[in-house]
Amino acid sequence: MPITTEQLRTALADLNGQRDVHFEFEHAEQCRVRKALLVPVEEDRIVKLTDGTCEYLVDAQRVTWVEIGPPTGP
Repeated sequence: MPITTEQLRTALADLNGQRDVHFEFEHAEQCRVRKALLVPVEEDRIVKLTDGTCEYLVDAQRVTWVEIGPPTGP
């Protein structure tokens, strides 16, 4: 069963720029966002994270797993 946008947003709600997030998507595609912050809900309702430099748009229905952990470096 795919993760919904609301479920993913809830799981990422505590991100405060102090933790890294590692996603794996269908077909083993991966993405890591260092020191991630969850962007507040916008009109488009897309889940977005930022590392302070870039924004990452996440297709919740393609996520197969998420690892939320401590920063791995500066």
